[in-house]
Amino acid sequence: MTLHADSVPLREQILQRLAVLQPELVELDDDSAAHAGHAGAAGGGGHFSLMLVSPAFTGCSRIERHRRVYAALGELIPSHIHALSLRAYAPDEL
Repeated sequence: MTLHADSVPLREQILQRLAVLQPELVELDDDSAAHAGHAGAAGGGGHFSLMLVSPAFTGCSRIERHRRVYAALGELIPSHIHALSLRAYAPDEL
């Protein structure tokens, strides 16, 4: 059975897309409730905090790490993710 993307919760879509980075640790928090009434939250949310540890970030600058995450998330930004607070680390940085 194939699920349509709209039937998969946003949190699960995000985690599925981040799998391409082969993360060792993912902490994903939906902060949308704290932004109720904010213009960007008018569609029902989309504010997240993400901490990601991946060997894919070894030797990468902070900017390159963020680019890799944004590339993995694709069109979810900005269609479903309005704001993303991101912390990205290589395994040896913890």
